[in-house]
Amino acid sequence: MTPQLFTPFSLRGLTLKNRIVIAPMCTYSATDGLASDWHMAHLGKFALGGAAAILTEAAAVQERGRITHGDLGIWSDEHATALKPVITFLRAQGAAAGVQIAHAGRKASMQRPWFGNGPLTAEDEARGDMPWDIVGASAVTLDEGWLVPTEMTDADIQNLIEDFTSAAQRCDAIGCDFIEIHGAHGYLLQSFLSPLSNHRTDKWGGDLSRRMALPLAVTKAVRAVWPVEKPLFFRISSVDGVEGGWSLDDSVALATELKALGVDVIDCSSLGNTSQGATAAPGPRGVGFQTPFAARIRREVGIATQAVGLITDGHTAETILAEGRADLIAIGREALYDPFWPLHQAHAMGVEGYDGWPEPYGWWLSRREGALRRIKADPVLSQLPPLDT
Repeated sequence: MTPQLFTPFSLRGLTLKNRIVIAPMCTYSATDGLASDWHMAHLGKFALGGAAAILTEAAAVQERGRITHGDLGIWSDEHATALKPVITFLRAQGAAAGVQIAHAGRKASMQRPWFGNGPLTAEDEARGDMPWDIVGASAVTLDEGWLVPTEMTDADIQNLIEDFTSAAQRCDAIGCDFIEIHGAHGYLLQSFLSPLSNHRTDKWGGDLSRRMALPLAVTKAVRAVWPVEKPLFFRISSVDGVEGGWSLDDSVALATELKALGVDVIDCSSLGNTSQGATAAPGPRGVGFQTPFAARIRREVGIATQAVGLITDGHTAETILAEGRADLIAIGREALYDPFWPLHQAHAMGVEGYDGWPEPYGWWLSRREGALRRIKADPVLSQLPPLDT
């Protein structure tokens, strides 16, 4: 029987060939927000590797919404045009192509991680990475020494909603099969959700319903222009992991509202609303450590969920699906380590043949199988031949 991991999954008018999604992973390698040959090679290899769906890294809906100078952008038609060949290639290889639309908020204007992953310094400025003014839910700095954001006005908020909407329309125009709204990891939308970063007393802050108001307004506006046959994902930080912060109960409430607005998948990450970031925050990180979040939201809200985080082999992924913890499996850094992870896991789990491989690869590999079987069966063939003497 075919493992569930390698069975199709349908969302609206899109059918994914398996349950494996490449998670959005920032590579901080764009220039002025424009996609380049780097992004074609980086994302293209995942399509060749057998993933059903591929998300770009966070693409900023405003120039000031970039995390670093190296972030992708989708704030203009020029940015969409630069990204279009990548989207076209992914789809041509049989993968669904998606863009994560985002705004960094108070975590904008920071260092690329290999330069320190903190506030920009004189050394960064000497490299040409100059800081810019940032905005946030409140004028609350991420940590000591970080830029203080300007609290967004009503006009800023309305412009933001319009820019998310325009970004979604650009994604549709270049052929994206789905998009994901980034509402996680302490970036702008999540900073409105969390009481750690939202200290407002107007209609955009205060109790849970008012803190959810902006992410829900963005989602409603995006869904209104995003084609009805195309799925919409929303990435959340299921918990802040900090006392007094966003909780899993809050995430269940948010997911309920998102479902009512037409979101199809909740991408269940966690943490990130501190200067340490989502990947460096302290705490135990075992195999599939975020899957209980995806499981509870799936169970209580009745919406498809995507599990992500330290899922490194197909058998673990299959167990997550079989136990009803999630409907989709997202891999990130494991795909950096092995871009052909989906195809390798299929082989390891007994899915026979090379039909799922790109034809120029599968044709050759299938013909190698006979030689490999003979080597395995014959001890003499399994040794290097002697050198001529």
